[in-house]
Amino acid sequence: MARSLLVLSGGHPYEEVPFSELLDSLKGWDVRYLIHPEAEIAVAEGAADAADAILLYDMPGYAFADGKVTSRPPSDGFKAAIRRYFESDKGAVMMHHALAGWADWPDWAEMIGGRFLYQPGEVRGREVRDSGYRHDVRYTAEICGDHPVTHGLPDTFELTDELYLAEIFEDDVEPLIRARHDFVAENFYSAAHAVAGRMFDNTGWDHPPGSNLVAWTKSIGDARLVYLQFGDGPETYRNPHVRQLLRNALDHVANGRSEPRETKEPTG
Repeated sequence: MARSLLVLSGGHPYEEVPFSELLDSLKGWDVRYLIHPEAEIAVAEGAADAADAILLYDMPGYAFADGKVTSRPPSDGFKAAIRRYFESDKGAVMMHHALAGWADWPDWAEMIGGRFLYQPGEVRGREVRDSGYRHDVRYTAEICGDHPVTHGLPDTFELTDELYLAEIFEDDVEPLIRARHDFVAENFYSAAHAVAGRMFDNTGWDHPPGSNLVAWTKSIGDARLVYLQFGDGPETYRNPHVRQLLRNALDHVANGRSEPRETKEPTG
């Protein structure tokens, strides 16, 4: 019997047909696909209640216009529905730009285990710079340790994808995969500059060095959450290792709470 998967997207551009092909590769799941802003309303009305897992490939709560960005929190109904869902011990997988979603709801960043910022702001009581991005980075992904999400994958694999220099709450998550890449300002571009129309620019942007963690898992109460930074476009959607990770991650979050597992130090 197929399990029920609720997929949320919208709020950030992506190529819909290749992404749908990625979803079609998820055998054994009955997929319901919602796009913001309708997705927020549907979840508030109970769309997530019957799902066995949720896949978030969305970036809600923003408006970009005239070189500026404004943000807002989700509705109280959406917040209540998300909390109710996790309290039912069912989990979620979040991909790529979902790290930036709901910037005005601090609890959301705590649930995910990090936050990507489009403008300078406050995270956990301290002022931080806007986050960084870099498209088409070819890098080596390195598995951190034995875990169901990474079963069947080689210890390292190559891919080309977008990377983020963002706020990652490493002390609160269980590492799954690290990127062999230097996460320093000169290797990324400022998100705030991009919003202002200055794409691929890091002039005057002094973001401190950040985490090379690109996949992790954590618990929300007795529910499981997995974040996968992979997912910028069709090349990544087609990558067999990314597809295996997504299948594993959905199985993992649909099956209850994670137990701590031994990790190994990255080699580079």
